[in-house]
Amino acid sequence: MPAAEIVQLLRETIGLDPESIGQPAVERAIQERQAASGLTDARAYCARVLMSKDELQALVESVVVPETWFFRDPGAFDALSAVVRHGALPMATEPLRLLSVPSSTGEEPYSMAMALLDAGVPSARFQVDAMDVSRTALERASAAVYGRNSFRGSGTLGRDHHFETAPGGRRVCERVRRQVRFRHGNLLASPFLPGRDRFDIIFCRNLLIYFDRPTQNRVIDGLGALLKPDGLLFVGSSEGGLALSHGYVSAKLPMAFAFRRPQPARPQRPAPARALLVASPLPLVPSTPPVSPAPIEMPELSADAFCRLGVDQEAQGSLDEAEASFRKALYLDPRHHDAVTHLARLVERRGADAEAKVLWSRAHRLAAGGAR
Repeated sequence: MPAAEIVQLLRETIGLDPESIGQPAVERAIQERQAASGLTDARAYCARVLMSKDELQALVESVVVPETWFFRDPGAFDALSAVVRHGALPMATEPLRLLSVPSSTGEEPYSMAMALLDAGVPSARFQVDAMDVSRTALERASAAVYGRNSFRGSGTLGRDHHFETAPGGRRVCERVRRQVRFRHGNLLASPFLPGRDRFDIIFCRNLLIYFDRPTQNRVIDGLGALLKPDGLLFVGSSEGGLALSHGYVSAKLPMAFAFRRPQPARPQRPAPARALLVASPLPLVPSTPPVSPAPIEMPELSADAFCRLGVDQEAQGSLDEAEASFRKALYLDPRHHDAVTHLARLVERRGADAEAKVLWSRAHRLAAGGAR
């Protein structure tokens, strides 16, 4: 069938797994582009897609629907600020290099730049490269004008100084814009970034879930080749298990889903000789009785919080606790796509194939319906 050939071409070109967004959504995009091309015959449109790079790009634009906003999942940007501010990454000899892929319409790479500027990092000490397969998304990113939909959640609170009023919405100020370089790029192209240096930090979030497993493996390996040995890879909340399966280890940054390459073991140094304790000539002072700490009030956890907790537990190898957290998330929100995906992977991992099949089917239905 012509549609099957086009779907296979999309899989080979951008790695799209049609089940991740639902086969009907892919078929609608194909039908819309066929109508826009003025072709009534499906085979004729299939031939055009196979022969025309411009039409293939137009179809990619129809299939790739950007879903992003400023400071989406604020924990990742808090962690980015913290690791730089606390000196966890070397910056002594050269500027910090960051990569946002896919950059979509620009909210993520601009948020990365804002987070670093607010953390006190001088503009000359870092550069964000932002790449995406969609030229339309990159045009919007370069224009840097955003409407209300890009300011969801509380992540942008206190960031007003990075924006200015513009026709049609709010525009990212020039000080932030000059820190980000946009370019067209495809993670599946070989090589993706020829002749480029490695990056200290890579944000590749909520992309891998749209790929089949062989493509996920290929992309993870490609990102690893771009990451410095002591660098950080940030992925989406439902993609942490994939990073772990490729030898990454959790960076143990709360709510950030950040991972490092495993470091080689260092030889143990002999312990220094213990110093002799010398009695103090000062008179003894009665010790102050210990003060009991005030009880800590635990906030009520949401489905998102339970899901993130489960990801952290899974990253630390606590699989039973992680499974319980994902089930609690689904109890609170039965349509939580990330929790369903994580739970399906864990259930499949322990050999409960029947339940895993049901969960994967549920995850695909949620994705096709536009749910999380």
